[in-house]
Amino acid sequence: MVSNVLTAFEAITRNKLRSGLTSLGIVFGVASVISMLAIGRGAQQEILDQMKLLGTNNIIITPIIEQEEGNVDEDQNKEKSEKKKFSPGLTLHDGTSIIQTLPEVDAVSPEIVLETVAIRQGLKRSTKLVGVDSTYFIRSEYPMEQGSYFSHIQLNRSLPVAIIGHGIKSKFFTREDPIGKQIKCGKLWLTVIGVMKERNVSKQNIQHLGLRDYNFDIYAPVNTVLLRYKNRALVTRRDIQNAARDGNSNGNEDVQKKAVNYHQIDRLVVRVSTTEQIRPLAEVISRMLQRRHNGVIDFSVTVPEELLKQEQRTKEIFNIVLGAIASISLIVGGIGIMNIMLASVMERTKEIGIRRAVGATRSDITMQFLSEAITISVTGGFVGIILGFTISFIIEYTAEIHTIVSFISILISFAISITIGIAFGFFPAKKAADQDVILSLRYE
Repeated sequence: MVSNVLTAFEAITRNKLRSGLTSLGIVFGVASVISMLAIGRGAQQEILDQMKLLGTNNIIITPIIEQEEGNVDEDQNKEKSEKKKFSPGLTLHDGTSIIQTLPEVDAVSPEIVLETVAIRQGLKRSTKLVGVDSTYFIRSEYPMEQGSYFSHIQLNRSLPVAIIGHGIKSKFFTREDPIGKQIKCGKLWLTVIGVMKERNVSKQNIQHLGLRDYNFDIYAPVNTVLLRYKNRALVTRRDIQNAARDGNSNGNEDVQKKAVNYHQIDRLVVRVSTTEQIRPLAEVISRMLQRRHNGVIDFSVTVPEELLKQEQRTKEIFNIVLGAIASISLIVGGIGIMNIMLASVMERTKEIGIRRAVGATRSDITMQFLSEAITISVTGGFVGIILGFTISFIIEYTAEIHTIVSFISILISFAISITIGIAFGFFPAKKAADQDVILSLRYE
């Protein structure tokens, strides 16, 4: 056994160039498989990261500023005479109604996002003031770096307190502890009670998922934002005056009126107990809100997990196609090994006859040539693994595509190399072993 393997190595070293060229198909095939698996693994990890950002088992309800619906009627005058139904918009009462009516709902987290400016010690920066309750941080799995979350008293009494993102701390509290200090957010000074950990969100996730840079957010109790900043559900005298001024500024009826955001909150996140209940509960919530809004569909109910799973399935199919294309080069490499081994059998026919004459069995000849094929294939596999690492690294830093080379992909590639060596080397080895001894000794 050992002598057969040593004989195979000796034959390979005598023809280094030919053996190297023969293994190129395996090299590029294994490198392609590893790089494709790395791209697929990276895409899968991005999907999991996106699910973590959006939260698991969540239903997201967002307001629609203006929605028109109904049947197209030939009588335009009748259509104009129809009165538009009143909708209170998306409010905190909608969230309260959902959690009180549906026992499968674990929590409901409202969000109000206001564009504002943060000011402190001569520095300012445009930021977002986000009104939330205590369930927001638990639902989003957003860890705290220092300080504490909003207490029950701070939420109910609408106290001017805030939890700042890591970016706000880095800009306004560079050399001091922000806990207990004040920062002016818009027209109001807020006392900092907590700082969130840094949260890395890629530009692709910000654009694709409609997220924002959480590190520069300032969080305040939702009741504080409604009471001390702005409550869009309340119509003030200023709103009436602005509407009248806008209506009188231009008498042209063809000018489209600007849509007014009458929704009290900007997002409502419903956390469900189990994944199986997400789709039916989303339909129930949609019908419930439609009744509460007097039949006006001025909201959108989405299940981000299902959308991400559909995207994941699409990427998996795409990766399978890429893997199949990459595997073609492995088959071509295997055919190349078979051709070279058949040519080697023809060249060494007399050598085979001499070995058989001095006592070598057919299994010895088979093992010798099979060892040559496996050695060429495995060597090409090792080189292909190194090349696959290199290609994955180049793809990640040039095309900005996240790649992950896993240990499983290396094992798969190594197993493929051995399998190809055995599969495509067995036929030439069997043919060498089946040759007639007398004819082999006479071969010139």
